[in-house]
Amino acid sequence: MAKDEATITVDSPSGQRNLRISSPGRVLWPQVGLTKLDLARYIVDVGDAFLAANGNRPVTLQRFGGTIEGEQFFSKNPPRGAPDFVRSVMVVYPSGRSHPQLVIDEIAAAVWAVQMNTVVFHPWASRAGNPDNPDQLRIDLDPQPGTGFDDAVPAALELRSVLSEAGLESFIKTSGNRGLHVFAPIEPSHEFLEVRHAVIAAARELERRMPDKVTTAWWKEERGTRIFVDFNQANRDRTMAGAYSPRALPGATVSCPIGWDELEHVTTKDFTITTVPQRLKATGDPWAEMHAKPGTIGVLLKWWERDVSDGLGELPFPPDFPKMPGEPMRVQPSRARNKE
Repeated sequence: MAKDEATITVDSPSGQRNLRISSPGRVLWPQVGLTKLDLARYIVDVGDAFLAANGNRPVTLQRFGGTIEGEQFFSKNPPRGAPDFVRSVMVVYPSGRSHPQLVIDEIAAAVWAVQMNTVVFHPWASRAGNPDNPDQLRIDLDPQPGTGFDDAVPAALELRSVLSEAGLESFIKTSGNRGLHVFAPIEPSHEFLEVRHAVIAAARELERRMPDKVTTAWWKEERGTRIFVDFNQANRDRTMAGAYSPRALPGATVSCPIGWDELEHVTTKDFTITTVPQRLKATGDPWAEMHAKPGTIGVLLKWWERDVSDGLGELPFPPDFPKMPGEPMRVQPSRARNKE
């Protein structure tokens, strides 16, 4: 019986690589009928931009056993039998434990990840050569119930102004779902906790300017119908879907970089694995020059210290993190009140 597989030929620094795709007709996105082979071809089509955004970084793979509606798991270290062009780098996790993490150095490695049933790629904010010091400041604008993409747009525009005042040039992409991701390239001279504090400082400034529209409240019961500025995405080993990464959502949407001049004229549904390759060919990559002139977080850290002096200290960390210095109690406010 003939094997159900296809072969994709990919250019690499070492010449062409022929990559096997097993079960190429397996449908990943039932609602739109897109398959594993469609995904592999998409990755090749957007290869240069995908690699520029996600390459040379520790990366976590979000893998699925069947369709995007089925079981999933996250893979961090290279599995046994990984080809020799798939490497890893030792990273330190919040627990203090060290472990090898996958790194994508060429697009063939991303296609191999698709063969391993990866749909979503989650790169770190730091490079493989310096994993402890991020070279990207990332801010996730997360619409809460009662809000949506359109509500995130004015928050993103004001956030751009906030970061500009702090001396940072910012870039934006759709999350692929309901929100927006704002990135600012920075010099990799501060470790994750300091970058987190810079993000919190920017988030608090944005909240002061848009108190009815934006919140930094960690507890959902306190957020209301506002855009949550998810500062905890700035932590070590916390990632978001990478630029040009597909999402495991019904329409096969992509987390897509856009120009600031496009922001008020697009929707998440505009960017899918069927539309983004042609978009790249027609308009180019809005993030192509992102790291040409990295900034520094010095101004934001001064804002952080100012806020600390004014009584605004550390905010809660994710529940799986060890207790951090200065962190408030990890107790839902309503529960804390009930215990009083």
